[in-house]
Amino acid sequence: MRLCVVGTGYVGLVVGTCFAESGNDVICVDIDEQKIAILNSGKVPIYEPGLEELIRRNTGDGRLRFTTDLSLAVKESMLCFIAVGTPADTDGSADVRMVLQAAKDIARVMPGYRVIVLKSTVPVGTADRVRELMAAYTEHPFDVVSNPEFLKEGAAIEDFMKPDRVVIGGNSDRAISLLKELYAPFVRTENPIVVMDNRSAEMTKYAANALLATRISFINQIANLCERVGADVADVRRGIGFDRRIGHYFLFPGVGYGGSCFPKDVRAVLRTAEEHGVDFSLLEAVEAVNERQKRLLVEKVHRHFGEQLQNRKFAVWGLAFKPRTDDIREAPALVIVESLLSAGAEVAVHDPEALGRAREVFGERVSYHRVNYDALVGADALLIVTEWNEFRRPDFGRMRQLMKTPVIFDGRNLYEPSVMRQEGFTYYPIGRAPVILDNAPASRG
Repeated sequence: MRLCVVGTGYVGLVVGTCFAESGNDVICVDIDEQKIAILNSGKVPIYEPGLEELIRRNTGDGRLRFTTDLSLAVKESMLCFIAVGTPADTDGSADVRMVLQAAKDIARVMPGYRVIVLKSTVPVGTADRVRELMAAYTEHPFDVVSNPEFLKEGAAIEDFMKPDRVVIGGNSDRAISLLKELYAPFVRTENPIVVMDNRSAEMTKYAANALLATRISFINQIANLCERVGADVADVRRGIGFDRRIGHYFLFPGVGYGGSCFPKDVRAVLRTAEEHGVDFSLLEAVEAVNERQKRLLVEKVHRHFGEQLQNRKFAVWGLAFKPRTDDIREAPALVIVESLLSAGAEVAVHDPEALGRAREVFGERVSYHRVNYDALVGADALLIVTEWNEFRRPDFGRMRQLMKTPVIFDGRNLYEPSVMRQEGFTYYPIGRAPVILDNAPASRG
């Protein structure tokens, strides 16, 4: 099947590449000439495990192309996917101007019947707006289908190739049939293709992310309560997770969620609820809890070292909002590092993939280290913010030698408190009792 993908951001690149990998002829389009030049040179402007290899293979085999020529792409494609960004507007609503512009541009150049597939995360009712807008710019027939993505950064290739479900929203049998044919290779293990109307499909995306965000904020609140009452959140999590109605997924306490989806989508749902007069105080609380949680680790630092952090050095492991990505959008690390700097501290940062993105934010206000141990030299404490696998089994003896004082603030509960005690570290996890050793008073200075 021939198709084009408008937008070569995170979603567009993954979607286009995976469709090409299954044998389709795909043209990815973007107005950013520099980005297209980078892609045509064999490089990838984002980090996603396995993506660069797939792009290289499919461009080499001629199934995947990159261009700035929308007219050419639409002319050669029956299915036109719109995968442009929908950033949060100043009022929290999703900004769909790029989606509408892409739809208008497609309408102007389409030579005949086309299926317009909305892959971008859009507010409920956007498909109707696209349909109305395109009708004003073309006399050719077309259908608009809503096809939300459910990709996890760091595991997007596997998520696309082996989806839990495929959601298709529309009212055209012809268009839905084409989408079912396109997705057939990805659902051979009987995972469902769920067909519904456009508005329900649009809401499904927001509802999924809002519920996952709710689970994260819920377990973070439970973790905070555990600290107050002397319970262990790791045991509580295991105890409730075996209930089949609950499960263990997304019940890991930490320093809050971030990234390009959950924060933006939660705010978009809240804005939609407000516009329609619906009180969604539950989701308002989810967002408030998350913002407070991002500051929790620094609050622990202040309780240990005091309010003033001048002449203190802190190492931060992990800047991306989650492992296996270089995405730092709305990452808790941004709040944590800024808070340390504001208190007068020196900050040394490490992340396996996100140092380049971080430099765009922090400039020369922090020191950057490609080796995690290098950031520890002379540090008063280590803050762990992202749960990269590389951090799970470090050389604790080497860490103690490098650090000024062996203190760890673990925002992801990577280590067992009993192990930390044996290794000689003062250790502050989330929702579990801290390990306070004799080295703690000396570190206060």
